Amino acid sequence: MVENTPVDVKKLSFERALEELESIVKRLEDGKVPLEESVAIYERGESLKRRCEELLRQAEARVDKITTDASGQVTGTEPLDVQ
Repeated sequence: MVENTPVDVKKLSFERALEELESIVKRLEDGKVPLEESVAIYERGESLKRRCEELLRQAEARVDKITTDASGQVTGTEPLDVQ
């Protein structure tokens, strides 16, 4: 990989995408980025945000909801209803 070639967003882990997104936000907040570069990194930030949201939805879909009976005893698990 060439030094300044960005990694495909679809291949990034949640942690790596979030780390890069935080870096972009900090650079934009500092206000020292030229306009053209600001637009480019803003677009990359949007892609990173969508990737993080996608990975969170996937994780939520895998979480199990613990079910209990009237006395509070665990009776099993069922898929979490995420909507």
